[in-house]
Amino acid sequence: RMPDSVPAADRRQRASAAFSLSFLSLAFSITAFSSSYWCEGTRKVAKPFCTGQSKGDHCIRFNSPDANNSNAVQYIWETGDDKFIDQKFHAGIWYSCEETINEEGEKCRSFISLTPAADRGVLWLSIVAELLYIILLLTGAILMSVEMCYYSTVIDGLKINAFSAVVTVLAGLLGMVAHMMYTTVFQMTVNLGPEDWRPHTWDYGWSYCLAWASFACCMAAAVTTINKYTKTILEFKHKRKTLERSLKIKYKFPDH
Repeated sequence: RMPDSVPAADRRQRASAAFSLSFLSLAFSITAFSSSYWCEGTRKVAKPFCTGQSKGDHCIRFNSPDANNSNAVQYIWETGDDKFIDQKFHAGIWYSCEETINEEGEKCRSFISLTPAADRGVLWLSIVAELLYIILLLTGAILMSVEMCYYSTVIDGLKINAFSAVVTVLAGLLGMVAHMMYTTVFQMTVNLGPEDWRPHTWDYGWSYCLAWASFACCMAAAVTTINKYTKTILEFKHKRKTLERSLKIKYKFPDH
């Protein structure tokens, strides 16, 4: 059995910090993956004609009281940009939603169906990478919790620590690749997607920021875990050298 070179309280504190960062990364990634606010923006949509009692700025008005009479000459007051209205939308990995003009609520459709055929393979790779990212984060968090709660020797703890560090680093690399692939696919969809979806203005939403925050927490957890492993190894080597030195002195100058 190897001597316990690192104080138990210090070791547990570093393991707890790594586990907290890993769990936070996992929560952020699941929330971002299941939401549809990776990108938000507006579309310019032509206003519908006012019908019945509908009034206001969301429909085109006529000067004729009898809008149903086809023989009457009807003049549209709106010209230029007044004919259009800004329609808000938000999109994620799974679906894209846009507000309805004359009704409350939203109309959603699959984002995969909006993606150009040539880029759907990249989108599916992004989805697979995101799923693997979440699975590896979960595996790393479980290993860190096992290390924090129970292990019999320092060597057992070091083995678990090394494996959780490798898993967390791999998860971070997969997450980075997945986020970048989705960014590329969305920009291609903006340029080459269906005419009835292309946004007039858009920007990244809170889910996109949350996904990259998850990546940052994941890498911070990996660095903390690697730092803990390295520090434990160095302290153990220092302890062993000190022990060997004391034994040499003892055998060289034995007590009489």
